[in-house]
Amino acid sequence: MSQDFEDLVAIVTGANSGIGAAVAARLREGGASVAAFARRPDDVDPTVFAVHADVSDDATIRAAVAAVVDRFGRIDIVVNNAGVGAQGTIADNDDDEWVRVLDVNVVGIARVTRAALPWLRESPSAAVVNVSSITATAGLPQRALYSATKGAVLSLTRAMAADHVREGIRVNCVCPGTTDTPWVSRLLEKAADPESELVALNARQPHGRLVTAEEVAEAIAYLASPRSGSTTGAALAVDGGMQNLRLRPQ
Repeated sequence: MSQDFEDLVAIVTGANSGIGAAVAARLREGGASVAAFARRPDDVDPTVFAVHADVSDDATIRAAVAAVVDRFGRIDIVVNNAGVGAQGTIADNDDDEWVRVLDVNVVGIARVTRAALPWLRESPSAAVVNVSSITATAGLPQRALYSATKGAVLSLTRAMAADHVREGIRVNCVCPGTTDTPWVSRLLEKAADPESELVALNARQPHGRLVTAEEVAEAIAYLASPRSGSTTGAALAVDGGMQNLRLRPQ
């Protein structure tokens, strides 16, 4: 595997499992020193530097960033992956839940990135990659709150890219389709007919299956790599064609 990330230090939030764990592994394999931010650091792969951090708590984020700098002396890459899910229409979640999910999924990105900004500004290969979703670009049923947060992530990514491009910091995002993660597995377990629900989720994506966490990690690695120095303000769909393809029924 190409050592694109040799001598670079990366922060990955929400690195306990799923996409975050896959990203941490991919960057480490590419030569990076990886700091995994997680609310349960004991659950993180022991080959990376696990740090307790809650993206909804500014004090823990600043302490975690300080720990990374103390350990490695620099920060080059931030992958804002931490997030929480939400189901239902606009009528199905109360105000407190709207505030909670927006705080984690959107404001959490601002907290982590602004804490890392002084060191990103010093990096010759600074990159931020945010994790948005297919729900930012396609209307899906029963995802009103979640879609609102991920649409905000997409817009925030472009605004951040504009703010920091002249500082040498690239900001991009990925928009995964329905991905085979523990959160999706829990949704399937709650379904009245899990097998039929999985068939429907597979069929919703034109390539006929769930996206893998490793596929999303590869896209994030591309955007974070110093080799992608002219890519900023971009949103990379990793969704089996769900965003842009319109296939005729079989």
